[in-house]
Amino acid sequence: MNTYFVVFCIPADLMADWVEHTPEDERAAQSDQMMQAWAAWRDAHAAMIKDDGQPLGKTKRVTANGIEDARNDLNYYLLIEAESHEAAAEAVKDNPHVQMIPGSYVDVIEMPKMR
Repeated sequence: MNTYFVVFCIPADLMADWVEHTPEDERAAQSDQMMQAWAAWRDAHAAMIKDDGQPLGKTKRVTANGIEDARNDLNYYLLIEAESHEAAAEAVKDNPHVQMIPGSYVDVIEMPKMR
């Protein structure tokens, strides 16, 4: 089995637009619907999930020039195990994140074994 780092992403501008233009009660209802769908997806794929992950929050970018606030598309991560990179991606393609959030995407990143 191979391990894959799965990053769920929403373009920062789309997220800001949703927060700005969607009433709070509607955002709450949409979030609840997403969490229920996410839980069902997680349960269906429990055997391959190695780490349930965590939501990802605000970002500080550190460079040789210093530290600054930054925005990125990263929203959530988890670790899964699969026989192949393709199998890992196939398992994620029906995740509600991709199906329910227009413009969102998921990066499935192979984690090579260290020697």
